Amino acid sequence: MTRAEAEWLLAECRRKIDTLDVQLRDLLNQRAVVVADVVRAKQILSMPVLEVKREEEVVRRAVAGNTGPLSAEAITQIFQAIIKEMRELQHMYLEKQGRGE
Repeated sequence: MTRAEAEWLLAECRRKIDTLDVQLRDLLNQRAVVVADVVRAKQILSMPVLEVKREEEVVRRAVAGNTGPLSAEAITQIFQAIIKEMRELQHMYLEKQGRGE
């Protein structure tokens, strides 16, 4: 591969990554919208925000379907971070409701 080809390849890869990052962001925001419904349902069912078994199930399912190249550990860490943020979002929604917003 020539230097020019490598520069083109790098630029192309970065364009693809930028597109994927936007898609990831949009999917995460779609997931966050669903969290509002989760909060409403949990309130009616008198369920806590933290459901360890459910969180473990979500991570287990993500890892089970993983074909790589990310490791199971990497997928676990990513999903744990997503779940943590969604749990914090649930708390935020509950705080807003408590203030009558």
